[in-house]
Amino acid sequence: MIGGEVMGLWIGRAEMSQEALDSCFWNDGTNLYNTVWPEDDKEEEYHYWWQAHALDNLVDAYRRTQKGIYTQRINQQYIGILKVNSGRIINNFYDDMEWMALALLRAYHSTGDEEFKEAVFTLWEDIKKGWNDCCGGGIAWRKEQLDYKNTPANAPAAILAARLYRNFKNPDDRIWAEKIYEWMKKNLVDPVTGFVWDGINREGDGNIDKDWEFTYCQGVFLGAAVELFRVSGDKKYLQEAYHTAETACQHFSSPAGILRAEGDGDGGLFKGIFVRYLGQLIEEIPSRDFLNFLSDNASSLWVSRNRDKNLFGQSWDKKTDDKISLSVHLSGIMLMEQMAFMEQKGFIENGVAME
Repeated sequence: MIGGEVMGLWIGRAEMSQEALDSCFWNDGTNLYNTVWPEDDKEEEYHYWWQAHALDNLVDAYRRTQKGIYTQRINQQYIGILKVNSGRIINNFYDDMEWMALALLRAYHSTGDEEFKEAVFTLWEDIKKGWNDCCGGGIAWRKEQLDYKNTPANAPAAILAARLYRNFKNPDDRIWAEKIYEWMKKNLVDPVTGFVWDGINREGDGNIDKDWEFTYCQGVFLGAAVELFRVSGDKKYLQEAYHTAETACQHFSSPAGILRAEGDGDGGLFKGIFVRYLGQLIEEIPSRDFLNFLSDNASSLWVSRNRDKNLFGQSWDKKTDDKISLSVHLSGIMLMEQMAFMEQKGFIENGVAME
């Protein structure tokens, strides 16, 4: 179990959430996180992209604390991922590889481990092969379905490309970031509301899945916009991100302003991804409304947690589930880490958003 003294309301809660991840989900036998708590007797199902977000959360914890236990877990988990993936970092899903690349890029900058950087470059070269002319461009969702393009396979790629450009100054990466973002804006973003649709041409009919409404689609689009602002300094990107964020906060929330549950499988990660990138927007535009939104959700989630284990359920305003998926708890950690980050940055003091 991860221990240590912590300071600040949300910093302390973030640390307790990470401790719960370690004590309830970490598997020393596989060097990976189990997919459910309590652990099932049946063989564990491996989710490459869930592990990527667990790795990203470890980076959050290390950046917040500089504790060696977190770098130890990052290294152990990376070994576990390679082992279960037959020694390779790539897989058949472009979106999955993007999540992994984003986590490993942050891990590289936190630890300086060159192996992580090389893994990012390996992933990026493979990801770019997913771009093709069907639907006027865009990166495919998976290698077996190259004509289906969706937000989860494109917005994280734009984030990745922009970050690669900022860090390594390869002009091709900036071109990729802008190209992907503009394709998305043209094809998968409502020009009036800023709402981000999930995908296009899933069934080969050219239709857009406008009835597939997910928080993480909104989050990664506004995250891509923020990264392009950081690259270019063009405030139009922040305006577009802000518009999408306003729409998403209203559309996906209960009357009390709490994000609704999206399931305990893959959907368990969606809200966490949204709040991660909403936090990136707040860093550039310290909106009191968005800060209060995060704070309200985090306060509700903390009250609703499993108090014995400090585990989070899929509903952020109801009693915690008896069985908790890794994806669901990771989402809760992402929210707690965003609040801790806001606290460290001085955007929140004594649990209250500052003017």
